[in-house]
This record gives sequence, structure tokens and C-alpha cells, in this order.
Amino acid sequence: MNIEEISKSALDAIKNAETTTRLEEIRVLFLGRKSEITVAFKGLGKLDPDEKKVVAKSLNDTKILISKSLEEKKSLLSKKEKEERIKEERIDVSMPGRFQGNGTLHPVTIVMEEIVEIFHRIGFEVRTGPHIEDDFHNFEALNIPKHHPARAMQDTFYMEDGKLLRTHTSPTQIRMMESDKPPIKMIALGTCYRKDATDASHTPVFHQIEGLMIDKHVTFSDLAGILSLLLSEVFGGETKVRFQPSYFPFVEPGAETLASCPFCQGKGCRTCQQTGWVEMGGSGMVHPNVLKNVGYDPNVYQGFAFGWGLERIAMLKFGISDIRDLFTGDVRFLSQFGGVR
Repeated sequence: MNIEEISKSALDAIKNAETTTRLEEIRVLFLGRKSEITVAFKGLGKLDPDEKKVVAKSLNDTKILISKSLEEKKSLLSKKEKEERIKEERIDVSMPGRFQGNGTLHPVTIVMEEIVEIFHRIGFEVRTGPHIEDDFHNFEALNIPKHHPARAMQDTFYMEDGKLLRTHTSPTQIRMMESDKPPIKMIALGTCYRKDATDASHTPVFHQIEGLMIDKHVTFSDLAGILSLLLSEVFGGETKVRFQPSYFPFVEPGAETLASCPFCQGKGCRTCQQTGWVEMGGSGMVHPNVLKNVGYDPNVYQGFAFGWGLERIAMLKFGISDIRDLFTGDVRFLSQFGGVR
């Protein structure tokens, strides 16, 4: 082993190194555990005392020289690499920044939260239920037995195990009546599913809000008063409510709920087809059979229920003519309702 040659090779390699990674490779090569210098240090014990003293000094001086050169070169390369990294990652503050628009709530969510707040003020609680339901809670308990013609009005997504995707939020009302005793004041809201063909007013997935009030002395007048309050709060002004007799298996008597058109204040326009009224959804007094199905005595308790589509309310509130606009995710459309850009 020629110590001078090793020292010269190491110093030349350090001088020509261009990266700290290469410098680390040189350190391992000349000062690592398997390097010639390290091996020579381990072999000093085999030399006689005079030779050992000379060789040890030479090895130690060479190791110190190489180590010092490595540190000096590492300092220079680290500084250079840092400057290059700063240059590459530098942000040009003179360039205009990318605008990050604020998000906004979906129109259906806006309406949903507004209605929930209204009902909270008058003592109603909010309940949600499973999206996958059984036949009893979705149909049977609501006075819609098998082969009942009303089932044809709700094209249903059935599963192989007999379960189904709920066609309305009414099963949530049934579940609450099964678990709670009157008096009951609740609203049920959430997503519903029907095999409807998609058009300007129908989609297979939609959202619904239903109200239920059960007690000993609940009347149709209570229903009219609460829905009048709801319509006035949602649409503003002196929005009126009107009931048009209609059939629903789970209420008796049943009625379609009509609201005075919020666009023309009942004078007649294109939205209400010149009638001055717009249809909101079904309502009525809870059918005695429904009360019996959940263990309530219809001779003691009575109540009202109603069910409205949230998309329908949102379309009327914001002047939306096509329900499909609510589901496309088009930012240009959604930007009308808040901070989206």
C-alpha cells in the first residue's frame, strides 16, 4: 500500500466531485470500514514498534487530510446546491396569483337547512333513516299492502334479498312511531330512489322532506297553519296554502298541497300555468290503519303528515326550470347561489 498515492487519489477525487452524493461515495471509498486506510490501521499490530510508529503517524495524517478536504468540499457543494434549489423553487411574486373561488352550498342543501331551522323553532325534531329498507316499513306499515295499485306509482329498485331502496322518507316516520310514544313532532328528510325516467321534472334520485305530528287533539287546521308558516318562511311574503282533495293510502282525508305562486303572487304566470297556484306535494290526516300498524289507538291519537320534494322547493325558490341542472355539477350554474367562480 502506498499512502501517498492513496492520499493523492482521494484529494483528486474530492476536487472533481460535483455533488454531495458523489462526495459521500468518495468518503466511503477512502475512509469507510473496507477502505485501505481502515484495513491498514487494523494491521498495525503486526508491525514492530519502530515501524508501527512511523506508519501510524502517516496513516493518521492522511486520514486527517482527507477528512478536512471532505468537510471543506462538502461545505462548498452544500451551499451551491442550496442556492440552486432556491433558484428552482423561487416563486415569482410579480406574477398574478391563481384565483381560488369560495365554495357554496348546493341549492337543495340551502333549502334543506332553511326548512330544518324553521321546524326547529316550532319544536319539531329531525330524524333520518336507512336508505335500504324492507317492504314492511316502506309499504305495508303505510297502508300499502302487496298488489295495491298505489305501488305502481312508485317504481321501486328491488334487491335479490327482498330489500329495496326507499321510495320516500315515510319509513323514518314509521320507525319513530314504533320506538316512541305520542306526542310526536318530527320531520324526516333525505335521499329517495325511484325508477323514473329522467326529464325536466324527474330523476331516479331525489330528496324529500316529510313532516309528522301525532297527539290526542291534532286537526287539519294544525296542518294548514304549519304549512302556511313554512311557505311564508321559505318563499317570503304572504304565500297562501290551499288543499285540493287527492288520494294517498297513508292519509285520510288526503290532499295535494298548493301554494300561491311565489313569482306572480297568485295573479297567474308561466310557472303556475296561469292558475296562480303551484303544486307542492301530498298531505293529510294519518290513516287509522297506519296508526294501528305501529301500535297506536286511532280512537285516542290522530295526526297529520305531509311530504314534499326538496328539489321542487328549490326550483320554485330559485327559479330553476329543469331539475337536471341540480345534478350536473356545472359550476357555471352553481355560481348563482354563492361564492363559486
